[in-house]
Amino acid sequence: MSTFHATAVAAAIAGRLPFAFPVIPAPSTDPGASGDAVVVAFAGSPGARLAIQVVDPARLEDGSKSAPLVDRLHPVFEAAVAVLGSGSLGGGEVVDAAEVFTDAGTQVFDMVDAAGSVVARAAVRIDGARADVAPGPQRLSRIAGVEMELVVEIGRTRMPVRDVLSLEPGRVVELDRAAGSPADIKLNGRLIGHGTVVVADGDFAIRVERILDGAEAV
Repeated sequence: MSTFHATAVAAAIAGRLPFAFPVIPAPSTDPGASGDAVVVAFAGSPGARLAIQVVDPARLEDGSKSAPLVDRLHPVFEAAVAVLGSGSLGGGEVVDAAEVFTDAGTQVFDMVDAAGSVVARAAVRIDGARADVAPGPQRLSRIAGVEMELVVEIGRTRMPVRDVLSLEPGRVVELDRAAGSPADIKLNGRLIGHGTVVVADGDFAIRVERILDGAEAV
């Protein structure tokens, strides 16, 4: 399974879902699901099975509120598989979300609004011999405008509740990383590289030192 392909597909779904507000795809911490989802199969190289679950379909702003959800989501699936290249997109069907969201080899993404609320979820399973080949620049240009969250992490620690309750201004909390160690660069919660924290124009910034390849990214 290609994490790169799955992330690109999720970004395309986020960019095409017809909400009146932007949503950002983030790897789900809860791959389970209940209720219904719309699922489609894509025959190509690579192939894929995609599923989308919308928390409240009434919030979709596509001018087709009376149409079946399968039809309303078809343009979203078309945009998603365009990232994978040529192939044949099958018709959608409504299934039990648990059947596809918990299937082995499937990556689940939450579609999150600006308030951090999950408004939809997507399940992406990439199949086929070319699933480890990254999509070309022409395909990726279709999702170039989709915003994704980039986080720089300098370290972390664990504390018992009593220590958390005793925190006060001036208290120094030691992290699990030595001074001078590279910081982690995370894209939508996934580690993609390392860098050095610097100051640019009075603001903190990150100088990228290394980008992990697909096999190393976690």
